[in-house]
Amino acid sequence: MSQATTTDPAAGAADSPPPADPPPVQAPPARRPWYTLLYVWVLVGILAGIVVGAAWPHTGEQLRPLGDTFVNAIKMIITPIIFVTVVTGIAGVDSLRGAGRIGWKSLVYFEALTTIALILGLVVMNVLRPGDGVHADVGSMKVSATAQGYIDKGEAQSWWHFLTDLVPSSVVGAFADGDVLQVLFFAVLFGIAIKLVGRPAEGIAVGVERTGRVLFAVLRIVMYAAPVGAFGAMAFTVGKYGLDTLTSLGKLVAIFYGTSLFFVVVVLGVVMAAIRLNILHLLRYMKDELLIVLGTSSSESVLPRVITKMENLGVPRQVAGLTVPSGYSFNLDGTCIYLTLAALYVAQATDTPLSMGQQLSLVAVLLLTSKGAAGVTGSGFIVLAATLSTVGHVPVAGIMLVFGIDKFMSECRALTNVCGNSVASLVVASWEGVLDRDRARKVLAGEPVAPLGDLDTNTPAAPSAERPAAAAGGVSITKGAPVATVS
Repeated sequence: MSQATTTDPAAGAADSPPPADPPPVQAPPARRPWYTLLYVWVLVGILAGIVVGAAWPHTGEQLRPLGDTFVNAIKMIITPIIFVTVVTGIAGVDSLRGAGRIGWKSLVYFEALTTIALILGLVVMNVLRPGDGVHADVGSMKVSATAQGYIDKGEAQSWWHFLTDLVPSSVVGAFADGDVLQVLFFAVLFGIAIKLVGRPAEGIAVGVERTGRVLFAVLRIVMYAAPVGAFGAMAFTVGKYGLDTLTSLGKLVAIFYGTSLFFVVVVLGVVMAAIRLNILHLLRYMKDELLIVLGTSSSESVLPRVITKMENLGVPRQVAGLTVPSGYSFNLDGTCIYLTLAALYVAQATDTPLSMGQQLSLVAVLLLTSKGAAGVTGSGFIVLAATLSTVGHVPVAGIMLVFGIDKFMSECRALTNVCGNSVASLVVASWEGVLDRDRARKVLAGEPVAPLGDLDTNTPAAPSAERPAAAAGGVSITKGAPVATVS
């Protein structure tokens, strides 16, 4: 019998391919309510702190423990997180040669940008000369006990001091003291040792990576207190020093903020344009972290989140895990600008003439003394005292001229440092040829992508079918992979 044939016209000819299924319609990403966004509440905390500090100065001073407690809670887990991220990053590269290549590229970039930052400060101070006309008498200056402590620490250091501080006398002591540079040094050695041991150490590498997940979970819990910490820190600053402190040396403060803004928007903007990304989009993407830094005056408070956000941008973990922590010791662009401005301001205000050769020698010393300065209040002041003591041309006691406004300048230092280290991570990844530039553009533009980090980055997620598969064991990363993911 003959087989029945269909007469459905939609079936078409026998040799025609079946019609393709229409592409699925992707629903637009759901926007989170504004009151659930971290940066909104941090901004509220900062504004509330300014109001309380200005209206009730005594009450503002009493709120200092809120800010200090939050910063201490962050510092509690900073060094362990640096350790696990650096070790995981080194363990994830194909070979030690790859880790070394990332390391020297990072150092070359760090030195280039910090040199530009120092020279920029030098040029600005020689053109604007805000210290002329002050005619401060160093002999009549009353040095406070706090400032004298910074001076004593600074005078005890020298240009090569950061080299001796690099190696800890005790591994446990480095973690207990929260010394980022020493923990970084030990983490690099530990990661190299894992690669040298090979297969027997794979379990340790996986254990370190899983420990990192737990530490990032702890960080998520701590970050809920960020608005309260920002409120307390800002209320104390305004209540203790008063807004009139800003006006007394307002010209220097304005020059510092303006120079830092120029460095971020123009200098870092040119660097970002060279890798075909937009600096303004990056600043918008990092707004949560920048507001937290503004409120706490500490760039260390957002170090783990910066690593995670760089991963979410398409920077492989082995790159972000090395460049960001090392940048907190070797790529302090904001601190370099501050040190140049403050040193030359003291020289100008005390009528201390400096030849161009002496100014260049000052920059050379700063290239060394600025390394290892942590992004917390007071460290920049100690480095300034150490630099003036080493150079010998400028009276160290003159730092009292900028002591009153150091706290207000600390925020700008930390903000610039965070921006510089974020850009550094992207540049090194691009230099290595492993930056997922398409993903970076989508994330910076606010388009929906699959989240790759351990923190909530406020980036809309794509459907689960678009998520990449996790790397085997959560540690191994091959060159060219956009990022290591964890299941």
